[in-house]
Amino acid sequence: MEIDERYHDLPISVDYEASIIKSDGSCEKRIKTVMAEHKIDVYINDILTMKLMCLPEYLTELVLGRMLTEGIIKNSDEVKNIYVCEYGKWARVILNKDVPQKKKELFATENNFVETTQSCCTENHVINDLFTEKGLPSKVVSIPCDAEDIFFMAKHFADDTPLHKKTGATHSCFLYQNKEILFECEDIGRHNAIDKCLGYALRENIDVKKCMLYTSGRLSTDMVLKAVKAGLPVIVSKAAPSSDAIEIAKYFNLKLVCHARKDSYVEIE
Repeated sequence: MEIDERYHDLPISVDYEASIIKSDGSCEKRIKTVMAEHKIDVYINDILTMKLMCLPEYLTELVLGRMLTEGIIKNSDEVKNIYVCEYGKWARVILNKDVPQKKKELFATENNFVETTQSCCTENHVINDLFTEKGLPSKVVSIPCDAEDIFFMAKHFADDTPLHKKTGATHSCFLYQNKEILFECEDIGRHNAIDKCLGYALRENIDVKKCMLYTSGRLSTDMVLKAVKAGLPVIVSKAAPSSDAIEIAKYFNLKLVCHARKDSYVEIE
């Protein structure tokens, strides 16, 4: 896989003047830091396939991870090259596979740019399913995971991440293996943060099936399905799961841990 990243030093936060109004009627002027929102269009084999709203860092990882969790690719060997432009506004991906002719014909006549997926927490859109493989993902293979692993991740998360300290508004996620944090990131959306971690694993040839993931986001069905499609065996969250997410995790043998704190966590049986 060849990677050509032209973007650099894109702002991930912006400072604004603000007034802090207190209940006693006093007013204090301060500089407040907020996240910078960034849009990137993703072309796969020269077809516009995804529009993503994100924090403008780790864009290659985001694109790789989103292709993995949307079922477009299964591993990095399916990607010939990725190019991200100077301003990070668009990415061009060339896959080592093409769209079947029948699917091309249907797309050209009936299904041109019909949105198939919209993320619930950001303006993320997957606008066609030309490259998506159909069918149920495989069940995941369990790996050893004990309380020491969970508390290690929970403590690391409790120490906070840089942009969240400034803005109080990011989701964060990190990839964990053998008592080590391999990669961590922040983003506007919890989905993006997971995708960036998974994309990093693809980029660095790390076997996701031997890793664990910690996320600040709630574990809804789409979050759990991302983990399952990637083959991730353990996902840990500081937040709560949904009932359907629990059932999906059980079916696919995904270990689900939630409400993870420095002193306690909940393990779904």
